[in-house]
Amino acid sequence: MFTKLGDNCWKRIIGNIWEEWKKNMILKELKIDTWIGDPTNCYVIFDEDSKEIMVIDPAGDIDKIEDLIKNVFKGKLKYIYLTHCHGDHIAGVNELKRRCGGKILIHRIDSEGLNNVDINLSEYIGLPDIELEADSRVDDNDLIHLGDLEFRVIHTPGHTAGSTSLYCEKEKCLFSGDTIFAGTWGRTDLPTSSREAIMNSIVNKILNLPDDTFIYPGHGKATMLKDEKPIYLELKPKMW
Repeated sequence: MFTKLGDNCWKRIIGNIWEEWKKNMILKELKIDTWIGDPTNCYVIFDEDSKEIMVIDPAGDIDKIEDLIKNVFKGKLKYIYLTHCHGDHIAGVNELKRRCGGKILIHRIDSEGLNNVDINLSEYIGLPDIELEADSRVDDNDLIHLGDLEFRVIHTPGHTAGSTSLYCEKEKCLFSGDTIFAGTWGRTDLPTSSREAIMNSIVNKILNLPDDTFIYPGHGKATMLKDEKPIYLELKPKMW
């Protein structure tokens, strides 16, 4: 059964995978259990016209992701996009690339953490050492194309120095990684993190997006920008 979320946007839940049908793309979210207790949200984006696919933050469950790519969508994996370098977001990258191809994209700063266990925290969260290489390093305002869909990289440091969010104006959606969640923001007590930086990223970058932007975070439920904005407007006078 489909539930209407707004104009040209519907949602249905199939097991632990939910699916959204938007105007020009299909979005699937997988809740991937990790070793830190809170499942990581992995997003699979499919452009119906070009049959191109982008996977955001494949933390695991590669069998399910591979099945979506090859058997459900019958498409081609173009990009593996990493919002930041932490192990609970990158643990499945090497296996996914081995099976399905695709170019690994991450911000140039966090690319340095992909092979550094002290930064990607793989040992800290109980994972085997993770080592991988980015195929391309992105920066603020870079554009990524999936068929006719255009995604803009927004550098949102704070949770890590190279954290990014990915914004699609056409579909009114933001993939925020661990920068902003429903009702709160990401941790800032980790290597390269900064509370001042994350607040600056949210207040001066994310809050400037349209109020009707859907936010798809790295953990927890999706939300809308208009529902999160009051939290930060109230905090703003106290932040600096």
